[in-house]
Amino acid sequence: MNAVQERALGVSTAVAAVTIWAVFLVNTRFAISSNFSVEEVMTLRLVTASVVTLPFMIKLGVVLRGQSFVSTMMIALTPSAVAPYAISSGLFYASASDSGALAPGTLPFWAALFSFLLIGEKPSKFRLIGLLAIFIGALSIGLMQMLDSSNSETWKGHLLFLLGACLWAIYSIYFKQAGLRPVQGLVVGLFWGTLFLVPILFMTGEVSFSKASLEEIVWVCLVQGVIIGVLAMILYSIAIRCLGAAQTAAFGALTPVLALFGGIVFLGETITAGVVVGIFLVATGVILASGSFEKHHS
Repeated sequence: MNAVQERALGVSTAVAAVTIWAVFLVNTRFAISSNFSVEEVMTLRLVTASVVTLPFMIKLGVVLRGQSFVSTMMIALTPSAVAPYAISSGLFYASASDSGALAPGTLPFWAALFSFLLIGEKPSKFRLIGLLAIFIGALSIGLMQMLDSSNSETWKGHLLFLLGACLWAIYSIYFKQAGLRPVQGLVVGLFWGTLFLVPILFMTGEVSFSKASLEEIVWVCLVQGVIIGVLAMILYSIAIRCLGAAQTAAFGALTPVLALFGGIVFLGETITAGVVVGIFLVATGVILASGSFEKHHS
């Protein structure tokens, strides 16, 4: 595959993955504001995705060799368990459009920061301007919501979104450095994530499925477990391999725009002018931060 084809594959898989992320944010918000607890959604997601990928787990193995302790922890627990749980918990307190801006929306900023801190990768001038726009846009959304918020607990959701994005950015860098194949990265994360988190979820006493019908449970399994838990992870992993962590993360900031529309159309969320300006800044920042304007040498 030449450089142009590799970049095209990276861009298309990144766009597909962030579209699915927007579905995740809207679907999770819908599920936990209707008949599911956050813990029930996470349990269904992890168990379904693990069952679907069981043949790959057996074939590829789930033990990471030759990685540092930190790298192993980040790859094994962050993508399937810890980061989604933080973001899903945030959706209990704040809206899907907020989560789009503050979780995937700030991802490029965190990815660039940690790429610099961990591997010394410096962003170009264009990217730096883009990252600044993303940061200001995401911050303005958070501040607008805090200023006119009738819900005093929205800030908890905002902090959890930022935590999830931060962890995800660090994971992306370790994944790229580990040089794992996308499917291998996925099964390692699912196996250990499920083993680690599902017992904790049951211990909370919030996993009973007492309010949900069988149809709703099947629907959540399909959307959360198969489409988000497996398909989006593989697409994102391919994008990281083709484009690198910082550039792939830049596409993550397109999710706020998609989550915003999803929140309005499917959940009836109201949007203020300040939030629209913030999301516009984020989306503009993404285009700059993704390196689209830079000359590519093949």
